[in-house]
Amino acid sequence: MGSQGKPVKSNITDPDSAKMTTSKGTIQGYNGIAINDDKHQIILQAQTWGSVGEQQTLKPAVEQLKQQLKNLGTPDSFSSAKFTANSGFHSEVNLAYMATTGLDSYMADNAFRSRNPLFQVSETYPIEKEKRRLKRSKGKPRQFTQDDFNFDPVSNHCICPAGKTLWRQSTSIIAQGKSYIRFTGYLKDCRVCPLQKQCMRKPPKSTGRQVQFLTNKVQNVSHSDRMKIKIDSPIGRRQYSKRLSAIEPVFGNITVNKGMNKFTLRGQEKVNAQWQMYCLVHNIEKLRNSLH
Repeated sequence: MGSQGKPVKSNITDPDSAKMTTSKGTIQGYNGIAINDDKHQIILQAQTWGSVGEQQTLKPAVEQLKQQLKNLGTPDSFSSAKFTANSGFHSEVNLAYMATTGLDSYMADNAFRSRNPLFQVSETYPIEKEKRRLKRSKGKPRQFTQDDFNFDPVSNHCICPAGKTLWRQSTSIIAQGKSYIRFTGYLKDCRVCPLQKQCMRKPPKSTGRQVQFLTNKVQNVSHSDRMKIKIDSPIGRRQYSKRLSAIEPVFGNITVNKGMNKFTLRGQEKVNAQWQMYCLVHNIEKLRNSLH
């Protein structure tokens, strides 16, 4: 059963694994997760997961870390530690859980970098971003986003990039503590629109292009909103910037120097043992170097 409570399509060769999209295409495999300290780069918790996303691995990984610190005789480490994780672990459920652990957490969302003032005034970032997009999309034109639609919050009217009026579908959409208004394009307009390929991934069949806009926040502020404010602050950006130098050298050492660039076994138990053994070798090396 998957994280949504629905059956997951199984692979008869290795039913514990999952299909994952990588830079080299879609593969059948596992996610290797590790949590380490930033000072000595010692791995404190390591586990493999046969899951597509990383979001559902955060809670069990932190729970195992908590037990590991207890076994080491330092159960109160959470009260003084700072915890960073990349956007792959960001979700409202995970942030709500982290709020109960006592860890001072810094977890980026997918739009974290675009909100950075340094990138907004950069001359090279937009060019390089477009190059990466063209590479991923194999030269396809940029898709229209919410910002390309003209929304008038006073009259509640919306005009698409092609100049067509969209009809107001709903005014009471509530998601993650925010209120949205949704507009939908007329099917007769979207079917013959000259900008269809830039607006919709597939030709419309039953409905036109949909777009929604934030109208106002409701009383309950989501954990995601709180994290955005926290991580966008000067202190938050400084703390999160330490993540790169803390964990990436660990994965670089294991995958490049130790040659662990793919799992060679099948089954959760065997793959997990292989991953933890490489992490153990990494730790022995770090401990040895600290003695010199």
